[in-house]
Amino acid sequence: MLKKIALAAGLFSATALASNAAQADVKIGLLGGISGPIAAMAPPMLVSSKLAIQQVNEQGGILGGQKIVTVVGDSACNPQNGVDAATKLVNIEQVVGLIGPHCSGSVLAVANSVTVPAGIALITPSGTSPEITGLEDKGLVFRTVPSDDFQGRSLARTLLELGTKKVAVAYLNNDYGSGLANSFKAEFEANGGEIAGYSAHEDGKASYRSNLAELSRGGADTLVIFDYGDGTGLTILRQALENGFFTNYVGADGMKSDAIIRELGTENLTTFVTSSPVGEKSDSLAVFNKAYIAAGGNPDAIFVTSSYDAAFLMALALEKAGGDAAKVSESIVAVSNGQGEAILPGEWKKAVELIAAGKDIDYKGAAGDLNFDRAGDVPGSYGLFKVDGDTFALQQTLN
Repeated sequence: MLKKIALAAGLFSATALASNAAQADVKIGLLGGISGPIAAMAPPMLVSSKLAIQQVNEQGGILGGQKIVTVVGDSACNPQNGVDAATKLVNIEQVVGLIGPHCSGSVLAVANSVTVPAGIALITPSGTSPEITGLEDKGLVFRTVPSDDFQGRSLARTLLELGTKKVAVAYLNNDYGSGLANSFKAEFEANGGEIAGYSAHEDGKASYRSNLAELSRGGADTLVIFDYGDGTGLTILRQALENGFFTNYVGADGMKSDAIIRELGTENLTTFVTSSPVGEKSDSLAVFNKAYIAAGGNPDAIFVTSSYDAAFLMALALEKAGGDAAKVSESIVAVSNGQGEAILPGEWKKAVELIAAGKDIDYKGAAGDLNFDRAGDVPGSYGLFKVDGDTFALQQTLN
């Protein structure tokens, strides 16, 4: 834990240190949701990305011995904050690539207003909205996590298979919440399920009891919440439990937050489950888990595998591109398209030698194979988690 805290502290001082660091040869931006509705999720994700960069620097650095310096910005999971932070990273810090933002609304805003106009490649490890797929991004936007269109539909099918035929849905009125809700609703109803209540809500209200009362009138005993467990989602779940509006509760990846367990208690969450991405069992995942545990991290924390992959992949692409920002996007595809010699997490020196020899490489991610389609999307796997003690335990994979 002390190691983890120390690493996290180093992360948040990175911005201040970067301008004074003598070895600040290549800058990559890390744009996270440090404050706002995923504040509890962001630190492990940032630590994971920093681990990838640390491995690069420890194995000789990039582009003939230069060091990568990460510059951290805070999007606060807000589109305008994201644009402001990204503008500073791109125009003032002059980063050559961006990892993040963490939240979908910020990804859309930052891509449209900052990175695409500047010709800077962006890899988000957790921006899951289906809207990202349709961006007119000139091939500059990628994500190492699957679209919520897949998650929402898989969650719907899994609930039906488990015998849940009737639900109410509460979703946050933003790109993340609406994207999940729409895909879930379409799949649930198409397969014979009934949506007994379906309602968007705004962020930051003190009480959602009237919303919950209205949703409960449809007679469903299960409430599906598409929101963030560090913010409004926690409030909604708390008030639903306090008032007994429903019996069972289901969340998606945004609700897989330790804050829910801390605030509500394990004993009150026996009927709460949540979906979340899971790394496919592989040599890459095992290598990552060992390294992340050694760094003081919990490899079961949400989005840590995809955060590592985003950073390591960006470094590989920069090496492949010879440091030319204009070639980074095509290089992201080239080093992960299923062709060439396999590169596992941490195998930086091996990758550099192969690239220098003119050979193809194929990065095998901790989160799974990163074979990007034309929209910069990847396939992936999701699991259903239940609360077990002070953490979340995998119950089953989603279909």
